[in-house]
Amino acid sequence: MSRVMPDLHPIVESLDEQIRERIPGLQFAVKWKRPFYGLPDLGWVIEMAAYDVSVNVVFFGGADFDSPPPLGETGRSRYVKLRSLEEAQAAELGAWIEQAAQAPGWK
Repeated sequence: MSRVMPDLHPIVESLDEQIRERIPGLQFAVKWKRPFYGLPDLGWVIEMAAYDVSVNVVFFGGADFDSPPPLGETGRSRYVKLRSLEEAQAAELGAWIEQAAQAPGWK
């Protein structure tokens, strides 16, 4: 968290809180300086990557979602780029987080 650009701190904090609240039994790890969120039976389901101007949220099983995230049309992963706290708190993002708890991820 300390390495995240200051303007992105509120976005990262909001996302972390939402993910932890919406996915029961969640496991957490930092790999390659990025937070990964997973479940024992499904593997890693979400990765968060903070860059200079945006935070990317990767859903490893995103292709299986109803109305999947718009970016990353290769394989099963899909992602979204967030540049504001309002985008991070959108209902659609909450729905994707909840769907991530049901879709097989990366093992």
